[in-house]
Amino acid sequence: MNTDRRIEDYALLGDLQSAALVHRHGSIDWVCFPRFDSGACFAALLGDPSNGRWLLAPAAEARRVERCYRFHTLILETEFETDDGCVRVIDFMPPRGKAPDIVRIVEGVSGRVPMRSELVIRFGYGRIVPWVRHVGEARLATAGPDALSFRTPAEVHGENLTSVSEFTVAPGERIPFVLTWFPSHEPPPEPVDAELALAETETFWREWAASRKGDGKIYSEIVQQSLLVLKALTYDPTGGIVAAPTTSLPERIGGVRNWDYRFCWLRDASLTLLAMLAAGYGAEAAEWREWLLRAIAGDPKQMQIMYGIAGERWLPEREVDWLPGFLDSRPVRVGNAASQQLQLDIFGEVLDAAYQTLVYGIEGSEFGWALMKRLLGRLEECWQEEDAGIWEVRGPNRHFTHSKVMAWVAFDRGVRICEEFDRDGPVDRWRELRDEIKAQVLERGWNARVGAFTQSYGSDALDASLLQMPIFGFISADDPRFVSTVAAIRRELEVDGLLYRYRTEEGTDGLPAGEGAFLACSFWLVEVLAMQGKDEEARALFDRLLGLGNDLGLFSEQYDPIAGRMLGNFPQALTHLALVEAALALEGAHPMRVTG
Repeated sequence: MNTDRRIEDYALLGDLQSAALVHRHGSIDWVCFPRFDSGACFAALLGDPSNGRWLLAPAAEARRVERCYRFHTLILETEFETDDGCVRVIDFMPPRGKAPDIVRIVEGVSGRVPMRSELVIRFGYGRIVPWVRHVGEARLATAGPDALSFRTPAEVHGENLTSVSEFTVAPGERIPFVLTWFPSHEPPPEPVDAELALAETETFWREWAASRKGDGKIYSEIVQQSLLVLKALTYDPTGGIVAAPTTSLPERIGGVRNWDYRFCWLRDASLTLLAMLAAGYGAEAAEWREWLLRAIAGDPKQMQIMYGIAGERWLPEREVDWLPGFLDSRPVRVGNAASQQLQLDIFGEVLDAAYQTLVYGIEGSEFGWALMKRLLGRLEECWQEEDAGIWEVRGPNRHFTHSKVMAWVAFDRGVRICEEFDRDGPVDRWRELRDEIKAQVLERGWNARVGAFTQSYGSDALDASLLQMPIFGFISADDPRFVSTVAAIRRELEVDGLLYRYRTEEGTDGLPAGEGAFLACSFWLVEVLAMQGKDEEARALFDRLLGLGNDLGLFSEQYDPIAGRMLGNFPQALTHLALVEAALALEGAHPMRVTG
């Protein structure tokens, strides 16, 4: 086991339908074709090179490696400096045409640098060895429904186990490599012109970035990088947004908290929509709303907390027992059993998103509003039930305080939509329910002994999700009860300035204890401090958090403040959108929330 491996050593490539992770030393260790949730053909991220990878790097060890994205794009440029000279590798995935491609261009900068490409293809999450054959100028790898075409002018040798290219690049020389997935029952696609694809990809990303509103702020470029990540996690054919492009990156090294995040959580997607709206990306918001309406259409009692990227409902969880996991963190999971949980907070996030789209001038539809009314009808029936909460506990359901707060949000937004946008609905009943829920939370969610709103009714446990209470307008950020809650959360859940979600050793979630600090919670704290007028403290924490991102501005789900390393799936949509919200709050441009 290579204990030096770190999640933050990876970069993200994407084509708005799938994504690849590239290690700083030149190995693509994770990609799923043709969709985010398809089986991986490079799975070394969760195993070793024999489980599939594509290494393209100098033959000799580099003494310097520096990388960056081209301005406002996801085109990765990595410079390797060796004793023989300097070489640049340009990696990208062109926005999807007919077939998904990974394009890599080796460019000589100085000297004459010996290079090596090692391509190991393993379909089915690192298990299935394909049949490899030459067809014209291409190498084709085929197994079952999957096929890959590999083209390069460099000489290639080797058979099924590894395809190897060894060559030397001189200054100004550019050598392309193109890997293309296609269904095995179809003929191979036409060759890709790597240089043309590079120009078109750069144009695509820069035009998208240029359409953003709100440039000129102090955190503008930081926000733009996170928005690029959120855009890359969008499945363009349907508008669905995945929580992360990976599965089973551990929340604790060697632990079992390893989950598949390659699906569309209503919570994450709703919050991402708000970040996009605030940045002026109305088209993405409109496309997501249409995805939402299709996904949840039907009986409201069957609404799920997450769906597949095309709205699929059946997401069975199973273990991939032939992969050892990242740094031996088992099990590796595919699918997610949390899809069948009851989580009341999603009603609030969905209704808040519906309200915010109207606030931002995106016209609603009769069908959409009819569906929202049915969701509120369902919530009227179930809001008093115990649920699994925002953190998807696998222990007993409880009356989670955050869940009840978000039920209040749902009815509040229903009332606001009727009052502010002249929609029909039982406003008086929703107003009564809103008031009833608020009174209950203030009474049963408050723990006088602890001096804080606690994780669930009757509990002494703290939970950082309650930092969202003023963010969603439930209570003023300056309310003495909330001020006391923030102090208690920081006292009990803060380690080295970073917040944990809750104390896992208390057994709330039915899993073995141990995980990292949850980065989104720390960004929520920034937002709260800004709302309380503590700008200097908020900016100091925000700058500290920015320093935890990798050299490309990418963030995972969690961070280990003791070991100083990222944890959890990567890059994580929730972390990046919390970063965007925090930056907007610090800049006084935080239009996505209402006040209670």
